[in-house]
Amino acid sequence: MWDYFKKKQANKSELVRKVKEDKAKLRERKQEIKALPETARKAAIDHDKQLQHEKKQQRKMELKALNRKDRRAMKKEAKRYKKIKNRPRRFTGWSIVAVIVVLLFVQFGPIASGLIDALTGKHITAVTDSPEGIAAREYGGKIAEEIANEGIVLLKNEDKQLPLNDKKVNVFGLAALELRYGGGGSGAGDTSRAVNLFKGLENAGIAYNTELHDLYQEVGAEAGVGAKASTGIVQVVKGMLGMNSSDEPKIDYLTDEAIKQAKAYSENALIVIASESTEASDATDEQLKLTENKRALIEKVANSFKNVTIVVNAGNALELGFVEEYESIKSVLWIGTSGPYGANALGNILAGNVNPSGRITDTYVYDNSSSPASVNFGDYKYDNLKYSFLNYQEGIYVGYRFYETYFLNDEAGYKDTVLYPYGHGLSYTDFKWKVLNQTLSEEKIELKVEVKNVGDRAGKDVVQVYYSTPYIAGGTEKSAIELATYAKTSLLEAGQSEVLTLSFAAEEMASYDMNVEEAYVLDPGTYSIKVARNVHDIAASYDLELAQKKVFKEDKDTKTAYENRFDLAKGEITYLSRNDWKKTYPSDENISHEAPEYVLDAFSKKKEASNMEMPTIGADNGLKLEDLKGLAFDDPKWATFLDQLTMDEMIDYVANGAYRTMAIDRLGVPKTLLMDGPAGFSYFFKPIEAASYPSEIVIAATWNNDLAYRMGEAVGKEARAYGIQGWYAPGMNIHRTAQGGRNFEYFSEDPVLSGKMAASMINGAEDQGIIAFMKHFALNDQETNARSGNLIWANEQAIRELYLKPFEITVKESSPLGAMSSFSIIGTKWAGANSVLLNDILRKEWGFEGFVSSDAVFGFMKAPDAVVAGNDLMLDIMTPSKNVKLLKEAYKKDPSGIANGVRTSVHHVLYTILQTYLFKS
Repeated sequence: MWDYFKKKQANKSELVRKVKEDKAKLRERKQEIKALPETARKAAIDHDKQLQHEKKQQRKMELKALNRKDRRAMKKEAKRYKKIKNRPRRFTGWSIVAVIVVLLFVQFGPIASGLIDALTGKHITAVTDSPEGIAAREYGGKIAEEIANEGIVLLKNEDKQLPLNDKKVNVFGLAALELRYGGGGSGAGDTSRAVNLFKGLENAGIAYNTELHDLYQEVGAEAGVGAKASTGIVQVVKGMLGMNSSDEPKIDYLTDEAIKQAKAYSENALIVIASESTEASDATDEQLKLTENKRALIEKVANSFKNVTIVVNAGNALELGFVEEYESIKSVLWIGTSGPYGANALGNILAGNVNPSGRITDTYVYDNSSSPASVNFGDYKYDNLKYSFLNYQEGIYVGYRFYETYFLNDEAGYKDTVLYPYGHGLSYTDFKWKVLNQTLSEEKIELKVEVKNVGDRAGKDVVQVYYSTPYIAGGTEKSAIELATYAKTSLLEAGQSEVLTLSFAAEEMASYDMNVEEAYVLDPGTYSIKVARNVHDIAASYDLELAQKKVFKEDKDTKTAYENRFDLAKGEITYLSRNDWKKTYPSDENISHEAPEYVLDAFSKKKEASNMEMPTIGADNGLKLEDLKGLAFDDPKWATFLDQLTMDEMIDYVANGAYRTMAIDRLGVPKTLLMDGPAGFSYFFKPIEAASYPSEIVIAATWNNDLAYRMGEAVGKEARAYGIQGWYAPGMNIHRTAQGGRNFEYFSEDPVLSGKMAASMINGAEDQGIIAFMKHFALNDQETNARSGNLIWANEQAIRELYLKPFEITVKESSPLGAMSSFSIIGTKWAGANSVLLNDILRKEWGFEGFVSSDAVFGFMKAPDAVVAGNDLMLDIMTPSKNVKLLKEAYKKDPSGIANGVRTSVHHVLYTILQTYLFKS
């Protein structure tokens, strides 16, 4: 045995020596080439590549000549050689782990037990390998592929290049070797069963150039492409360290010979361009443009092939103006981050087995900095306060609301700025629309639209309905056009038709008047209802005349009066107005980094004792939780039950709310398991086997509420099979800018599409008896500084009409059982300690009846502030013991306030648990 190990060590030493020798030779050769004139340098590189190719072919021939045993041994030795050669790259992985540990230590302190529990997933008790779990996972996979089929968007298709007639393609770009199936962080999913691009092409019956593929494998190996999928925490740290590069290498490898071989194979070329998206880091303007290397690759391919298809594999809106610069770029497919089976969907669309029916959920412009919101995006720190800040100076003019309004009477300017309007998407077939009936009244708008497939292949179509409202100069700000509703047809065969009924309440066209009425208002004038293919392509328009002003003073369901609730978040800034674009256009040139006195006072103010009536604690009333099943939240029996809880039990319960709720066995309270994330179940610190779905931006691009419902339903079925009761999803913040790091994890730049998609998903999940947490409530629209405290300054109208609207729609249309507060400090109040947001708006104005969890706890997020303001659980991964201590200290200073706060929090959570499948069949 000892001789075996000595021999093995000697072999290893020999391989290490050979690797060092080969690397030295390579360095020497590179120096030689570098010293050559440019023309000779290119010839030398081509010569070396040819030699490398010949050596590889020779090795293949040698392997074939060997017997099976020797062949296996030779392959094993080659593998060990490669492993030793790439060892420096492997150290990078350990460096990431080291950074993670240091970051956690710095952020949370040396709390060993919390760190160990998090890294080991001590409380993650999901059972994923049961027959029921496997069946649920397989079902989820089928839904995931359906979403990808309908979420991929055909942006361009000149000369009907797609679907491919010649089912052979040359695939270019290192990004093709590792498709981005999703984003990074808690919004990532399990990609262990993912289908790669080349397998997806094969599955669809499309052949690809294997010789070109082999070349890319070599280039990819040199560039370190093909690493295993990372957990959420690793993805986040890589993003923070700038290690998530999606750039292409220099195209020296694409020799004339390689291009010649590829052209002989097919005139079809496919280029994948990608961008990385991850939690905790935003994209820069530069990352959304073509890099020099990407531009060189596209130019080389576009100038060499007749039919070029660009595949956009990105969760952020990239600048795609280059697709108009080359005649050979005839088609563009946006696949977003389309999940583990997105490659199957892409292959089937290229082959014509599936007809694309997706529509984009953002406005694609030539220059992302043309958005006024992008002016105030990024890193702004106060000089006299430990927090950062962000001015939403653009007001309501986000995404298409800006472009459609600013260029209202300037079509040439619009076309110079906007490449693909919001809601744009093409099909392989043609559809004809006919409005059969339209009923427009002051109460309700209803349209019946017949959609007929007049093309020659089956497909689905999307009908979008927008409205334009009368604008009074100097009055309430209004976008020139806004989305009202939408509908998608079923699969229509050639010649088949379907009638869609689209309706919405006239009240939904009201704008929030924050200056006079402090209510929603319909001004007198003409309201145009527009049936459209996208926000800028109007098929039919109908007018409703309103003679008198109409004011909506209260919520129609809860009867709670409207009023300005966020005046303290308005700040001291000028907001963009269509009444004077030039004078009010955002600028950060003269921005103040001094926090005003009232802001400093808000953070230094000491809390006063509440002087509330002390609740009963620790009574023995003989009640178990199941005794309250079916009772209303305010039933008197709840007080009798809650009286039995001790102070320690309630404090422990709210502080230990990361991925779970605790059991209280003596009262019959079961533990629950709460899991990330929007693209399927995942855990931030270790892999979880689960169904994985396209990111929410792709789900929204289906414009199919029923499909969103079915995804939620599939997740719910899987939760029941695994023993999970809560799902930290959907994410539904607004794409305020193209740079948002979590745009992949959110639906759209539009609040209506976001809200309706989220409501559909939640209905599907909660029909299976689980808790879905709509998140991140609210104004969580950039990652920079989010976890260290970021003060958001925005006006009441923008907050209500854009940033709260998706959540309001969701509460009204799906009655969610859970919500997750955001990191954001709205004005001077952290969202999780903001009673106006969580109690006055969410519960009283909208009628929410579930419970609120915080997002992952960071230093400024404190449990004593949360429990008295409507935030019920602390998602405290590392420091629950610290928050227990803070609550106990706060209890000594304000016993009645903290006692009532934790009691109310526990009440909210337990009431919600009674609505789950643990207590309902």
